[in-house]
Amino acid sequence: MSTPARRSPSALLSGFASRFTLSLNPWSIALFLIALVVALPILVVLGHIVMPTEGVWEHLASTVLPRYLSNTFWLVLWVGLGTLVIGTGTAWLVVMCRFPGKRLFEWALLLPLAVPTYVIAYAYTDFLQVAGPLQSMLREWFDWRVGDYYFPNVRSLSGAATLITFVLYPYVYLLARASFLEQSVCVLDVGRTLGRGPWRLFASVALPLARPALVGGVSLVLMETLNEFGAVQFFGVDTFTTGIYRTWFGLGEPIAAAQLAACLLTFVIAFVLLERWSRGKRRYFHTTNRYQQLPEYRLQGWHAAGATLACLLPITVGFLLPSGILLEMAITTGDSLFGTRFIGFAMNSLSLATVAALIAVGLAVLLSYGVRLHNSPSARLFTRIAAMGYAIPGSVVAVGILIPFAWLDNALNTWLHAHYDKIIGLVFSGTAFILIYAYVVRFLAVSFNAVEASLGKVTPSMDAASRTLGQTAGGTLRRIHTPLMRSSLLAAGILVFVDVMKELPATIILRPFNFDTLAVRAHSLASDERLAEASTASLTIVVVGILPVILLSLAMRRARPGSQAEV
Repeated sequence: MSTPARRSPSALLSGFASRFTLSLNPWSIALFLIALVVALPILVVLGHIVMPTEGVWEHLASTVLPRYLSNTFWLVLWVGLGTLVIGTGTAWLVVMCRFPGKRLFEWALLLPLAVPTYVIAYAYTDFLQVAGPLQSMLREWFDWRVGDYYFPNVRSLSGAATLITFVLYPYVYLLARASFLEQSVCVLDVGRTLGRGPWRLFASVALPLARPALVGGVSLVLMETLNEFGAVQFFGVDTFTTGIYRTWFGLGEPIAAAQLAACLLTFVIAFVLLERWSRGKRRYFHTTNRYQQLPEYRLQGWHAAGATLACLLPITVGFLLPSGILLEMAITTGDSLFGTRFIGFAMNSLSLATVAALIAVGLAVLLSYGVRLHNSPSARLFTRIAAMGYAIPGSVVAVGILIPFAWLDNALNTWLHAHYDKIIGLVFSGTAFILIYAYVVRFLAVSFNAVEASLGKVTPSMDAASRTLGQTAGGTLRRIHTPLMRSSLLAAGILVFVDVMKELPATIILRPFNFDTLAVRAHSLASDERLAEASTASLTIVVVGILPVILLSLAMRRARPGSQAEV
């Protein structure tokens, strides 16, 4: 029996170098650079984990950590299930059914996206408290006294979870609706020929095909819930996020706060790995290019009334009622500085949100397509690292950015002063650049989840056909994938846009001198218990966010392959 020839060490090194050289293509390099730039602040924060805490972590673990774990678990479970049911159900109704108010609900269901959760928390607290209008009206009607009746306490874990659910369900609705609009009629036709009615067709055909989009939407909801601060702090619910803020800025212990942030990362990574494992090697894409106008099931009688009520309830709770409360306060009291200064606040918010959304969507496309071209372990690792920022609270991301850029500014000014006797000030940490950087780090996962779910449904045979026709990888992305993903790209952009409009902690920490946004103005007034005055800036955020939401909904319907333009 002949033995295989042994390769010399030089041959082994040569083969390794050859494989390494082959992996150094433009797409792999782009993935690495994006991951490095986006992960820098996270790595800065995580670098503090190995540092000693001098007993602070042991104190937290023995006192408040069990409460953080319990409250965070129940909050995430409640909000995740609630948003999945509301978002998926309403998306299927407006896409596949015809009932009174459908055209209105298509875009109105997105309205809570424009409302910050902490603003809704303030509005409902004022409305539902003992001295609020609702309980006062009930006591007057039934001649009750305080203590004679039971009324749910909104400032509780269940109250926070319910309000957050009605604010965050549009994340699931938006991606679910985009997925349903992109589904092929052929698949639905096959289900109908097998005798499946509308509801069985939804459960056995449409829902499994929309699974990547639904998982992406719920992932955004869970990460947003883990990072929620304003509402849970106001309601007195101790979670990991409030613990991070209290430990970092209250106790002055950044190392212990970073370790709490690492626990948040563990939750998110575990969830992502669990979903990936459950999906296995199954893929969700169409094998046909038949995209026709989607059929609509006409609902009548109590079915139509039920569908209308199911769509109207989340809009009322998540937008109409709190907006009405804020509008009444803005009219009766309002902000004394309302006027020309608000133009500056609005322009600052709009410019930051637009630039951050464009950059985030562009990077998400590069990340998703790079993994599609080179589905190697390193490529998947780079994309997951780049999308980790959403799991970190905004203030922690801000501190992770501020530390290296403040050092860079100081080093640059020291060098210029030593060689040219000049000081140019804070070039990076004192300009809007650092804010946009923080937003991209924070919200890249928002756009990446939407883009990845949409790109995953494009059959690989399209890539092969395009390459055989002489298209490069970039040409295939530009001419084949991008047109097919238009609705999902729009969805990703609007999600980032609205999130940046509402972002508060990172903006407060990193904003340049005399550079305020609408969110900063609203928070500064609300934190001083001047809710009536804060309502003006809060409503301005809502008004600014409404128009892009409507345009997005209309563009999504027109962007579906095979759809008919509606006048």
